[in-house]
Amino acid sequence: MQLAGARFTDASAAFGNDLATLPNFPAEIRAPAGTLAGVSAFQIHIAGGDILTPGDSPDVLVAMNPAALKKNIDDLKPGGVIIANTDSFEERNLAKAGYEVNPLEDGSLDGYNLLTAPMDELTKEAVKDSGVTGRAVLRSKNFFALGALAWMFDRPQETTLDWVAEKFASKPEVVAANTSAFKAGYNYGITTEAFAVTTFEVPPAELPAGTYTNVVGNQTIAWGLIAGAQAAGLPLFYASYPITPASDVLHELSRHKNFGVKTFQAEDEIAAVGVALGASFVGHLGVTGTSGPGVALKSETISLALMAELPLIIVDVQRGGPSTGLPTKTEQSDLMMAIHGRHGEAPLPVVSASSPSDAFDAAIEACRIAIKYMTPVILLSDGYIGTSSEPWRLPDVAQLPSFPTTFATEINHDDGYMPYLRDPETLSRPWAVPGTPGLEHRVGGLEKDQLTGNVSYVPANHEAMTITRENKTKAVANDIPDIVIEEDADAEILVVAWGSTYSAVLAGVRNTRLEGHKVAHIHLRHLNPFPKNLDEVLARYPKVLVPELNRGQLSRLLRAEYLTPTESLSKVQGQPFMAAEIKAKIIEMLEA
Repeated sequence: MQLAGARFTDASAAFGNDLATLPNFPAEIRAPAGTLAGVSAFQIHIAGGDILTPGDSPDVLVAMNPAALKKNIDDLKPGGVIIANTDSFEERNLAKAGYEVNPLEDGSLDGYNLLTAPMDELTKEAVKDSGVTGRAVLRSKNFFALGALAWMFDRPQETTLDWVAEKFASKPEVVAANTSAFKAGYNYGITTEAFAVTTFEVPPAELPAGTYTNVVGNQTIAWGLIAGAQAAGLPLFYASYPITPASDVLHELSRHKNFGVKTFQAEDEIAAVGVALGASFVGHLGVTGTSGPGVALKSETISLALMAELPLIIVDVQRGGPSTGLPTKTEQSDLMMAIHGRHGEAPLPVVSASSPSDAFDAAIEACRIAIKYMTPVILLSDGYIGTSSEPWRLPDVAQLPSFPTTFATEINHDDGYMPYLRDPETLSRPWAVPGTPGLEHRVGGLEKDQLTGNVSYVPANHEAMTITRENKTKAVANDIPDIVIEEDADAEILVVAWGSTYSAVLAGVRNTRLEGHKVAHIHLRHLNPFPKNLDEVLARYPKVLVPELNRGQLSRLLRAEYLTPTESLSKVQGQPFMAAEIKAKIIEMLEA
């Protein structure tokens, strides 16, 4: 289902639609087939205009078996279309899904437009001459369903068929089977009366001029890290241990050795961050990526990077927690850990991405801060951003940021090289690559003298270094833009969001305005430190709403920092917000 969804997405992108997707699949490698726990779904919203979310209530549901129908029927809008594979609605599968009678026959779906097809039998017939035999024959039935959808939504066939030919070039029998199944589904849509009259016309979107590609968030994070390393003039070194949903960052970066990218799959999370920090020590841009459980394991070495004051990027593609939690479901519950999750006084900058396309810019920003301020930086993404997709207009490479790295090459003090003699603006220390003659110095986890870097247990020195590291993180606020408010004049409520809630919150705000309500909205990229004008912005509004996919972590941070009475809208279901949920809460607060 993920493959079929991705192919429909690419066909829609090639057609010129704006789109947003929501892959939704179980954590188990092979969850029990036919059970509710084993259902894999892929939701896509396509439009001829600007859209933000994968949609609240789908118009069409393709149910390949009874469990898929039962798990997703409540999401389908009243009167929506159901396309059901009748061959799978047999007694054994019905029992697995918890149905006592066949829902295709008992009248329970009378409120929907029910279309049926014996997909198993039609797929077998379509691929009988392909060379594929045995149980492998039915692996092509997803392409049958995809072909029927291509007819129903007038999707270009070439995009999918060309992909099949390229993907399975070494297996001509698989190319033949998938191609035949796809065409059989397309022709079934044309020739079957119920399908033939159930069609949707979604014209290409009028998007700003440029060259577009369809991207997922993990991909654009990888590209942003490459762009950040190029902007700094540094080789990129990425070390990680496989973990859902962050592994694809490693997969993508491993394809780009032409940009001087080095990747390393470590034996565990602790080794990965250690190797990445070692790369920073020798003059690379060291990056490690993981999800929440991995950040917990990396915390000691992140503290070491902060004490040694070396640039290091930690990418956290958040998922449902705690512990192993919900590996394939999204959540924003690592914010407090990102800001406070280290021993001792260990503040560091935290940056968040808001969408798959924004992840590119957020990654570049994390690189810029890490290098300019000689500090580790945490870049927060999440499972929704990491695995969902949208069209992205390719940037003009000539207009990308540039922040060339300057390594220390000369003695900087009358008494010799002082590794902690700081820049007065950024409070960053110089970066001397090991082996530079005359610039030998100590690094490590023990507290250092505030100039020489020698180990120091002097009480006043430790306090001075602690405050200096804190002030260095605070100084980042001087180097980030002020908050820009999207507001209506005289708005009584301000909606404050961060991370992947961006699309649903903005859609909810816009939908509320369409009903005549006045609402202001801001979205935070920099979560530590906050933008300098945030306190003044918060003070303008009598009501502040903070929607989050956690139990109110940003809301508590804002209350603590600014003494602002905020109201939290919390959701921890492993799913992103719907625009309707945001709208309903805004109206509830306005009417209170």
